[in-house]
Amino acid sequence: MEKIDAIVIDKTGTLTEGKPKLVSISILADLPENEVLRLAASIERASEHPLASAVVKAAEERGLPLSSPTNFQAITGKGVAASVEGREVLIGNLQLMREHGVDIVRGSGAAQKQGKTVMYVAVYKQLVGALVVGDPIKASTPAALAALKSEGLHVVMLTGDSRPTAEVIAQQLGITEYEAEVLPERKLEIVRDLQSKGRRVAMAGDGINDAPALAQADVGIAMGTGTDVAMESAGITLLKGDLGGLVRARKLSEATMRNIRQNLFFAFIYNALGVPIAAGVLYPFFGLLLQPTIAAAAMSFSSVSVIANALRLRNIKLDM
Repeated sequence: MEKIDAIVIDKTGTLTEGKPKLVSISILADLPENEVLRLAASIERASEHPLASAVVKAAEERGLPLSSPTNFQAITGKGVAASVEGREVLIGNLQLMREHGVDIVRGSGAAQKQGKTVMYVAVYKQLVGALVVGDPIKASTPAALAALKSEGLHVVMLTGDSRPTAEVIAQQLGITEYEAEVLPERKLEIVRDLQSKGRRVAMAGDGINDAPALAQADVGIAMGTGTDVAMESAGITLLKGDLGGLVRARKLSEATMRNIRQNLFFAFIYNALGVPIAAGVLYPFFGLLLQPTIAAAAMSFSSVSVIANALRLRNIKLDM
């Protein structure tokens, strides 16, 4: 891994478990709770977003009959829209609701203050409910962030969630720089902006929306639990989707580069001393010549030294 000094992290899957769960439903119109959930799940089952999976799973657990949506449209970084049984339904964040003229009379501020994500549901541009989804912080995240900060890395958190939700997560993790309601193009801009300031940037993400930023970063880090596009765009894939893997990868890469420099030094010393002696540079003064058998043994010993030094990497302690 290149010597990076800044890391941009997408909240979902890198900081949190990436396994969101529907925790509550706020009813904001005359539709029953199960009907709001049924309409939302009918649309969300056509989406690949982790939040969509949480909604669909909740509906299935309640045994709700889902319909097949038509005119499905995924609106990047904002939500989805489709027709369900002839009704026009929108599901997404505040940005999506505002763009479609949906009046947000009552929100779910309390949920956002707890660090949860709120997905609004509108039918015919009338707000009918809000789905509150929770995604707990991974147990390994605080220690991983502390380790990265201790090495002098500048940490930036990005999330598509609202600012109140982002504030809570950032405070819990001790992150001072973050940005909320971020769209994919903005992630790319942030990486480029840091690079323009002379920083070497690593980007960690797991979704399709992260792919451009992963490709732009000096080191792109995808989570093995994420999408194929993200992994193809990144230079490193952490199989367990754990941010602690980044700390271990950084330690291993530094140890590997240090080992390579040592091996190059060994090879240089052997050649710097052996080649001139084999060429007879000492013969006029000391009558010393390097016998072919001795030269061959010296070259073999050089290779053995390099291999032995490389094998020392097995003893590197990668734990945080």
